[in-house]
Amino acid sequence: MAKSDFNGFYARLTQSSLAHWLETLPAALREWEQQGQHGEFKKWQRTIALLPELTATDIDLETAVRIGNASEASDNDHARMQGLLKQFMPWRKGPFELFGLPIDTEWRSDWKWDRVAPHLSDLRGRTVLDIGCGSGYHMWRMLGAGAELAVGIDPGQLFVSQFRAIRRFVPEALANNIELLPLGIEQMPKLAAFNTVFTMGVLYHRRSPIDFLQQCIDQLRSGGELVLETLVVDGDVHTVLVPGERYAQMPNVWFIPSSAALVHWLERLGMQNVRVVDESVTSLEEQRATEWMTNQSLADFLDADDRSKTVEGYPAPKRAVIIANKK
Repeated sequence: MAKSDFNGFYARLTQSSLAHWLETLPAALREWEQQGQHGEFKKWQRTIALLPELTATDIDLETAVRIGNASEASDNDHARMQGLLKQFMPWRKGPFELFGLPIDTEWRSDWKWDRVAPHLSDLRGRTVLDIGCGSGYHMWRMLGAGAELAVGIDPGQLFVSQFRAIRRFVPEALANNIELLPLGIEQMPKLAAFNTVFTMGVLYHRRSPIDFLQQCIDQLRSGGELVLETLVVDGDVHTVLVPGERYAQMPNVWFIPSSAALVHWLERLGMQNVRVVDESVTSLEEQRATEWMTNQSLADFLDADDRSKTVEGYPAPKRAVIIANKK
């Protein structure tokens, strides 16, 4: 990735409440660049450059992430896109549709958005941050809900590449309002500038969940809204599952609290109006292997004889959405 790749975003920040971020952000991105990217990342950037030179005029981000329609691309363009975009597999978060080409991702992230969206404050005109945003699916939906500027952070080089491949096809005026930065929360200063901060599917991967929640809160302006979506277990305010080496075959799961415990943690951190707005068990229809993600998926991670348990014997994945406001 060249330094110039972020120049447009820097210019966009000067027109926003995030202008003070420019004091530290360029240095953080230079440090990322100097650490070097693995060979696959360089290959992915070359692959993006080979995608058809198309700019969509028909875009729907309100009900889906649909960029362009089939009539805006030739049969050759469709075949070329499919072959090139499959080089970015596995596609985990989505689905996307590009000029009539469906990218059927492992996760039906649109279902998660449908659970979250009815409970959000109005996003129109808001500046939003998505921490651990993956390929950026939910950021596009945030723009569709009226957000003025959507920023995601995720150090995953494949996710950055997938995001850039999708964004390649949107008009510049729209592309300027969305950016995925290859950073972790540790590289974020206390900006206290975002209206809404989302973190969905991240908390249980953190060794120090309280510190992580505080880092999320530090990005919010006064009165801003935190949207937390994460794995939970049944139980009271004191219930926290600390798995062994793996949970549902994931090696990096540290803490899975109950929803009541999460509410308690956020209140201890000074958050107000903390409420659980949704709890749901993850279904085999919401997370599954597809043509675009051919690895093992949820069906392989659950006990074949008792789908209420993981292969390790823990409760099967249940997810909660918790919303809170900063004083």
